[in-house]
Amino acid sequence: MTLISTDISKAVALLDQEKNVAIPTETVYGLAGNIYSEKAIKGIFELKKRPLFNPLIVHIHSMKQLDELAKHIPDKAKVLANNFWPGALTIILPKKATVPDLVTGGKHTVAIRMPDHPVILSLLSALNYPLAAPSANPFGAISPTNAVHVAHYFSDSLPMVLDGGACTKGIESTIIGFENNHPVLYRLGAISVEAIEKVIGKISLKNKNETNPEAPGMLAKHYAPATTTFLKSNIEAFLQQHTGKSIGVVVFQNRIESPAIKHQEILSQEGHLEEAASNLYAALHRLDSMNLDFIVAEKLPDTGLGKSINDRLERATKR
Repeated sequence: MTLISTDISKAVALLDQEKNVAIPTETVYGLAGNIYSEKAIKGIFELKKRPLFNPLIVHIHSMKQLDELAKHIPDKAKVLANNFWPGALTIILPKKATVPDLVTGGKHTVAIRMPDHPVILSLLSALNYPLAAPSANPFGAISPTNAVHVAHYFSDSLPMVLDGGACTKGIESTIIGFENNHPVLYRLGAISVEAIEKVIGKISLKNKNETNPEAPGMLAKHYAPATTTFLKSNIEAFLQQHTGKSIGVVVFQNRIESPAIKHQEILSQEGHLEEAASNLYAALHRLDSMNLDFIVAEKLPDTGLGKSINDRLERATKR
C-alpha cells in the first residue's frame, strides 16, 4: 500500500535506495528517481508504462546544478531562467555527457526545470543528485494534482507519495527549447506564451511529434480520462444529440442548465484562467470516477492560459 507522508527524510532514504517516490510540485505531482540510477529511471518508465523514446524532465534546486547538466546555454535561456525560475518553465538544452541517455530518450538535449514548491525544493536540497520526474500517472492518463490521485494510480507499486498539498498551477510546465539559437515552444503550459514572449521576444510553436518528441507532452493523445471525452464550443447542442446518456460537463465559468447533465464542474466562477488551470485535472478526476457515458468539456477563450488548457483538453479528447 502506498504511503502518503510529509516526511522528507523518508523520501530521501527511499530515493537514496534507488527507489521511486512521488513528489509535489506547483504544476502536477511527479514520479521521481535519481537521474544517475539506471534502476530508478527504468522504474519510472516501467511504473508509468511510458515509451523509452519520450524524454524525462530533470528537476534541480540551484543554478550550479544547471551548469553540471547542460552546456552551450544560449543567452535567451539564461534570461528565461532568471525570469521564471523557480517556476513552471522547463528549458531544453544540450546535455553534458554525464547525463544518462535513458533520461533524455536518447537525445543530445536535456529538459531541466527548477520547481517553485517548498517541499520539493527542500527535498532536492537534501539530495546529492537531481531528480527526473515526469507526471505521476500511468502514461496518457489524467495528471495528478494531489497525493490521493497518485496513490489511487499506484497503490500497489509505489512505496511513497511525498504530500505537499494540492498543486497550485494545476497543469504541467511550459517547455521551451532552441533550434538554431531561436526559441521554440514544445509544450504549452502553466506559463503563457504571452508572458514568455514579453521577456525574450517572438517564439515558434512546435508542440506535436508522435514518433520522436523533443519534449514530454507532444503526443496527440495525452492527459486523458478513461471515460470517453469530447471538447465542444457548444455543449448545449451536444447534450441535445445525446439524450438518455449519463453525461458529465466541464465548463469555464457559466453553469449550463440541462436535465441531461449528471454532474457539472465549473473551473472558475470568476472567469480567471489561472484558477481554471488549477482546477482542471481535479475536475476531470472527479468526473472520471462517476461511471458516466461521456464527459464533455467546454472550449475556453483561446488566450493566455486558455491556450494551455485547450491544448490539454484537445489531447484528452483525441480518439
